[in-house]
Amino acid sequence: MRRNLLIIICTLFTVLGANAQGKKVIVAYFSATGKTEAAAKQLAKEQKAEIYAIKPKKDYSEEDLDYRNAISRSSKEMNDSQSRPTLKENKDLSRYDTVYLGFPIWWNLPPRIINTFIEQANLKGKVVIPFATSGSSSIENSVNALKRAYPDIKWQNGLLLNKK
Repeated sequence: MRRNLLIIICTLFTVLGANAQGKKVIVAYFSATGKTEAAAKQLAKEQKAEIYAIKPKKDYSEEDLDYRNAISRSSKEMNDSQSRPTLKENKDLSRYDTVYLGFPIWWNLPPRIINTFIEQANLKGKVVIPFATSGSSSIENSVNALKRAYPDIKWQNGLLLNKK
């Protein structure tokens, strides 16, 4: 299982060539349940990249993540395109050339905390390679939504990194 994920990651980065010599690379990720975190750690290890966890000021509880409950925190955030959950801290990414950006897919989109991170980290002009985990969605809609919302970022193709 881990071997399959590692093979996928190696293939992704060989194809994208993001960790070119002399480039500063970071893997930034948001993970509510640990699945995206596991993928991010493997990715950072393989790429010998720094890693940064995007954390909300208030962690998500199991009840917050109940997508079947219309009044759960995650449901409210995802139903409001202007929602920007507060981050625990801001990360200065000015010294990085390439950012691998990881997240779970919620409602066929990146969680709104990803918008908060992008807007606060000022990724304009940087190469950003999205990766995601999902129970059922593909990554295409998430990447397209990010490209539309943030056209000044040099978006690369994304990849779904689900463990099998």
